[in-house]
Amino acid sequence: MGIVRKKEIIDESTLMFSRKQIIRLLIPLIIEQFLTISIGLFDTMMISPKGEAAVSGVSLVDTINTLMISLFAALATGGTVIAAQQLGNGKNKDASASAKQLLFTVMVLSVAVGLFCFIFNHQLIDFVYKPKDGASEQDMTEILSNAYIYFYVSALSYPFIGLYNAQASLFRAMGNSRVTMIVALMVNGVNIIGNALFIHVFDMGTMGAGLATLISRALAALVLFVLFIKKKDMPISFGKLEMIKPDGKIIKKILSLGIPSGIENSIFHVGKVMVASLVSTFGGAAVAANAVSGSVLGFGDLAGSAIGLAMITVVGQCIGAGKLDQADYYIKKLMKNTYVLLFFVRIAIIIFAPQICKYMFSLKPESTEIAVKIMRWHSVNAIVFWPTAFALPNALRAAGDVKYTMVVSSIAMWVCRIGLSFVFAKYMGMGVLGVWVAMTCDWYLRTVMFVIRFVRGKWKLRGSLA
Repeated sequence: MGIVRKKEIIDESTLMFSRKQIIRLLIPLIIEQFLTISIGLFDTMMISPKGEAAVSGVSLVDTINTLMISLFAALATGGTVIAAQQLGNGKNKDASASAKQLLFTVMVLSVAVGLFCFIFNHQLIDFVYKPKDGASEQDMTEILSNAYIYFYVSALSYPFIGLYNAQASLFRAMGNSRVTMIVALMVNGVNIIGNALFIHVFDMGTMGAGLATLISRALAALVLFVLFIKKKDMPISFGKLEMIKPDGKIIKKILSLGIPSGIENSIFHVGKVMVASLVSTFGGAAVAANAVSGSVLGFGDLAGSAIGLAMITVVGQCIGAGKLDQADYYIKKLMKNTYVLLFFVRIAIIIFAPQICKYMFSLKPESTEIAVKIMRWHSVNAIVFWPTAFALPNALRAAGDVKYTMVVSSIAMWVCRIGLSFVFAKYMGMGVLGVWVAMTCDWYLRTVMFVIRFVRGKWKLRGSLA
């Protein structure tokens, strides 16, 4: 069994993706993931001179924004899997038709969500915001005022986020991640310039931060849309600009994959919010250590996240072409790459964690001690379990096995990440480190369930959606 035996069986001259093509797909994806994470850091850095109330207001809204972005991304995944399988089967016209229906579906839902959030702005913010004990009425008023303003502008950007995610995922389905990388670079540039202009030159505060983000996201969605209209030689093209007519059959297929992924992502982010509220009870040093650890370790997962996205393209096209042996081959090959890349990144974090905390984030000794423990525990476990917990399920999703991944991820989240967080952190006295130990227990359960599913081959029985 294993990769070596598969190489002996498969004639490499018949492989759908060469090593060079895989590298061309992966490198831009890694850069794009880096840029995506960076945009949030730049927003926080550039609004910080306007005071803690502005930073808190933006941070509060970003918890909602992250949830919405994950929902739109999950829906886009449904269309991407279908399009990738159709491309693998040589059905470019069908893939283009599916792409149009994905755009229609995402647009309708994102406009509806944006409108809902715009109308019920105050109610949603008041529901999410939980003031700290001892917070003055003035502080609460300032934070809420900034949050309301930023959320109004954020809600206007949701249709553009939805369109961008859908179109970017379609480019990845074609194996063209270079375009999305360039657009992500453009988004960061426009956002930084916009922040500097609106926040500091025009002194618009959180309104300025929101406008910069809105403009950059709208521009990104527009650029990709123009490419789909103008570039008629691409495997997926929208052709001439015309009204998209809804096709119930295709939309049903998209939703059958997108809804389970959306539920999975929603539960994941709701769980993160619940765990964050638990962390806030452990004091300032724990909160600071948790925040810094989250930022650093997010960068540690970049390569793995990029390979997970590539998995949908590669495995999806193999399944669409009916080449299940090649799908199996590429899953193992990409998993091996994930382990190698994660190993080097995580070893660096393990070695340099104290220096990162001290010199990059200027943490106090108490916070540094906690953060170093978190980073090292997380990294040791990530080297072994992160690929099977998060990259491997993308291969199952590419095969249309989304309900299984949803059920496993939901159980792991509620039982381990949330349930055990309270057991370890609160009742066993482990503090914030207990939250991260519970997180790795989540990985253990995911790993067992996803590896069993992959080895038994039930994901192959889903059949092509092309």
